[in-house]
Amino acid sequence: MDIVQITGCVLAVFVGMTLGMLGSGGSILSVPILVYIMGIEPTLATAYSLFIIGTTSLVGGIHKAKLKLVDYSKVVLFGIPTVISVFITRKIIVPRIPDLIFSRPNFILNKSELIMIVFAIVMILASVQMIKPSKKITIDANEKLNYFYVVIYGIAIGFISGFVGAGGGFLIIPTLLFLAKTPMKTAVGTSLFIVAIQSLIGFSGDIQGNQIIDWNMLSIFTTCSIVGIFMGSLISNKVENEKLKTAFGWFVLVMGIYIMIRELFLT
Repeated sequence: MDIVQITGCVLAVFVGMTLGMLGSGGSILSVPILVYIMGIEPTLATAYSLFIIGTTSLVGGIHKAKLKLVDYSKVVLFGIPTVISVFITRKIIVPRIPDLIFSRPNFILNKSELIMIVFAIVMILASVQMIKPSKKITIDANEKLNYFYVVIYGIAIGFISGFVGAGGGFLIIPTLLFLAKTPMKTAVGTSLFIVAIQSLIGFSGDIQGNQIIDWNMLSIFTTCSIVGIFMGSLISNKVENEKLKTAFGWFVLVMGIYIMIRELFLT
């Protein structure tokens, strides 16, 4: 392994740690690492990210399930529209985006740059939610779910996740908390299962296409990420989740701004 691969593996551990600590945010790190450190083309990097985050989340989700912190009814309710949306996005929408999006004498926007710019916007929006103090919610067992909103949110999150290669946990958890009235610990476990299912099915849309997958690199990166998720779970038991979320939010904000500046002005 060369220095680039070693650096990528070390950073992959942090991807898993983020998922273990917060139940989300892993993809916010994985795509920039794959693109800027590993030198992988952005469209392919989003596919790799779906596999890495999906597999890592599945391992984490199984661990949460053993602790009885997964609401399977909400996995099905929220997961079905999300999975359908992410698969259609990866299988049909992304492959049909032209390589050249916009061209002017002093500015050219191609497909790879568009993906990274949208990803940066998602990062910045997610960071704002992470930095803001979490609202306390009241769980009412008798309150009926708004199924229409759950389905609409699921479709929207699936599209965003499929387009930028994100697991979508940073969008799924708030939805589970405030729309589906799910307790925080259960929301994390439920989110991991939803992220795992939608990400792996989204990745399957790429496998069925013409993408050439570097399974060796992908396996190593994923293994390191899985190690990280267990490390993150241990850390989350010792450090207050709110502090972790806020600190990570500021980091994500800086990264999002950097990616935006790099793609718009430094390329």
